[in-house]
Amino acid sequence: MAVRRIDILAAWDRVKPHVHRTPVMDSDAFGPQLTFKLEHLQHTGSFKARGAMNSVLSMDVPPAGFVAASGGNHGAAVAWAATKGGHTARIFVPEIAGAAKINLIKSLGADLQVVGGTYADALTAALTHEAETGAAQIHAYDAPMTLAGQGTVMAEWEDQGLQADTVLIAVGGGGLIGGAMAWTQGARKIVAVEPENAPTLNAALASGAPTEVQVSGIAANALGARKIGDLCFDLAQAQGIQSVTVSDDAISKAQRALWDKLRLLTEPAGATALAAILSGAYVPQKGERVAVLLCGANPASSPLKDT
Repeated sequence: MAVRRIDILAAWDRVKPHVHRTPVMDSDAFGPQLTFKLEHLQHTGSFKARGAMNSVLSMDVPPAGFVAASGGNHGAAVAWAATKGGHTARIFVPEIAGAAKINLIKSLGADLQVVGGTYADALTAALTHEAETGAAQIHAYDAPMTLAGQGTVMAEWEDQGLQADTVLIAVGGGGLIGGAMAWTQGARKIVAVEPENAPTLNAALASGAPTEVQVSGIAANALGARKIGDLCFDLAQAQGIQSVTVSDDAISKAQRALWDKLRLLTEPAGATALAAILSGAYVPQKGERVAVLLCGANPASSPLKDT
């Protein structure tokens, strides 16, 4: 089922009373003038709150409540949205989610189940729970309601006066960039940025179909889907978007640079899009107006744990 602009507008009407209208800023701190969308300041520390809330408000809720698999951020978002709506939720996450994300989900009132392996293993457990109990599955990225909710980021950004020619977006399973593509419909250039150790969309575009890849690295607990979502892939292939990859070292340096220069704290995934600029994986043309979406602020451990 394709996601249309009208679906994103409907999602925006649903979630607008519940989510933050996150700020934007312009800065030349990294050389070229860049526009940032500070979506890492969203509820639960990531854009995921939008898709989760849209799903909760759109779905029939069975007696078993909701279930979701997550690398961490989606689980926190579903826990938040379900609890806010007075519903129960069981969240499956892998151990690599990290203590900070695991503790965040616990604090939001969900029934948390930690499993071994990666996101794919958590998804298998969530699908089993769905089959056994009838719980309503809120997929992290490859579901129309999730994608439409994430697309409200771009709708909101344009409503805030976005003037960019090009928008750089980090990719895991493809919910965020899929929503952005569904909204822009090719009117802006969108560049997909992925870790070299988790190139799900890059590999799919190269092979002509979604294909499983091995995932690892510092951003794997947020950008660790083994295979790109079908909804995202179809949009990316149709629009011919550019895909680049960046090293873990480049991501780490971008994360540090955001703090050093702008005092913006992100997790590695949240800094991945900027890493493409700083590492030279994406080089803007002269006069090209570039925007960067900062998508997550939940590092593996709390930066204030010792204070």
